[in-house]
Amino acid sequence: MAKVIFYEKPGCKNNTKQKTLLAAAGHELEAHNLLTNSWTAESLHSFFGDRPVVEWFNKAAPRVRSGEVLPEELDAQTALALMLEDPLLIRRPLIQVGEHREVGFDVERIDAWIGLKAANDSLKDTTEKLMNQDLQNCPRKHEHHENGKCHS
Repeated sequence: MAKVIFYEKPGCKNNTKQKTLLAAAGHELEAHNLLTNSWTAESLHSFFGDRPVVEWFNKAAPRVRSGEVLPEELDAQTALALMLEDPLLIRRPLIQVGEHREVGFDVERIDAWIGLKAANDSLKDTTEKLMNQDLQNCPRKHEHHENGKCHS
């Protein structure tokens, strides 16, 4: 199993479910607060690979939801500068295993990368239940997020 470095927003329900799924698959987790990490443009950009800029953003971030920040209109340099200034804009989680990095929690992509099958039979129900949920989007996406807090 893999050692997974997991950058999250503490208290985020989906990040908690994602970590539960990774642990149930037998992975060793090292969780970090995405909002307080000392990012540079280069270190942050390394998680986005060749994805379009719009896919780098947390769609539930207050500044995105209000229309103040329009990810589809930004170039990479501007997007990174905004994210360094306001880490709530960063799509979660950021995941690293070895030198490979990913953004978001696409169950199929992560399963193909490091595996998400239950480590033993006692975890099979938990794993199957979580793998069938939407672990990418905020469950309260239509409700207001105040001061960076998801009220779910």
